Amino acid sequence: MIVGVPKETKRDEYRVAMLPVGVEELVRAGHEVIVQRGAGAGSGLADEAYAGCGARLVDGAAEVFGGADLVVKVKEPQRQELPLIRPGQALFTYFHFAADRGLTEGFLATGATAVAYETLRDERGRLPLLVPMSEVAGRMSIQEGAKYLERPQMGRGILLGGVPGVAPANVLVLGAGSVGANAAKVAAGFGANIALLDTNLERLRYLDDVTPPNIDCLYSDRHTIRERLGWADLVIGSILIPGARAPHLVERDDLRLMKSGAVIIDVAIDQGGCVATSRPTTHAEPTYVVDDVVHYCVTNMPGAVGRTSTYALCNATLPYVLQLAGAGVEAAARGSAAVRSAINVWRGELVQPAVAAAFGLPCGRAPFDAA
Repeated sequence: MIVGVPKETKRDEYRVAMLPVGVEELVRAGHEVIVQRGAGAGSGLADEAYAGCGARLVDGAAEVFGGADLVVKVKEPQRQELPLIRPGQALFTYFHFAADRGLTEGFLATGATAVAYETLRDERGRLPLLVPMSEVAGRMSIQEGAKYLERPQMGRGILLGGVPGVAPANVLVLGAGSVGANAAKVAAGFGANIALLDTNLERLRYLDDVTPPNIDCLYSDRHTIRERLGWADLVIGSILIPGARAPHLVERDDLRLMKSGAVIIDVAIDQGGCVATSRPTTHAEPTYVVDDVVHYCVTNMPGAVGRTSTYALCNATLPYVLQLAGAGVEAAARGSAAVRSAINVWRGELVQPAVAAAFGLPCGRAPFDAA
């Protein structure tokens, strides 16, 4: 199979979808790998490293998409990339279709197959290709939150950990999955007071046993959320329903409960955001203010730390790339429940129910799905 790795074109995206060692493993398995020149530059990976491992370097994305059977990316296809995608081709990347109807309809029109990192579930029901970026985003959320609490950034002028004689900041974390748990852990290390909310009591019991005493694990309901919004200096939104749009846990009217200069970091923005006033932003223009509350809603947070994120992501994706390339997408899906769970679009037909429900679109069935 011919595997293609284009350079990412989303604004301020510095990750790349494959390490040189991934190229070497694919070539050893008998595959050809096309890599666009400069694809790894944002992660500190030179073209020579890819060429030395057997990649064929090309100058433009059109050559990658035009020659590859399987295109491996990091972020969803951008507007300028959609016309390059061919019927019957497969793309393996983060799509987050439920947050973007235009992308969904645009990709369906290509006639290609979408194999989505974010819905791939392993045999234990985990999301192994989402977890590494969730870990990065969760830890970054506190780093960014601490920055935007500074007064020059329109924040409250609070040091996250406080100092002797001055109380630390209060941090509300909505969702105790990978993002939320990592955010809470880093905030606890700063010395902040943390309220970590979730509806999964087993998860809360586990985290209560293993986290520091400055993290309160609380059951999430409407009353608790509203109460803690008034308490919080920093709010981390980390809700995930795999494949579906994130629910709004904070409504527009709830902002009036919050302190002037409080900060919201909506990590769920990739899936539409869990705050009603959230809208996508970029690393170049990361924040805006609504009702005196600072909103940070960057859709590719891990892209800013490309070297860390690329290694973390590619360590997780490479086994599946090898599987898809080795067997072909259809055979791989027939033999692997994990691969089946990742297929959101099959040859131009939407087969992911959560995405179909988000937009009221018809949902088909891939030929390898159980009846």
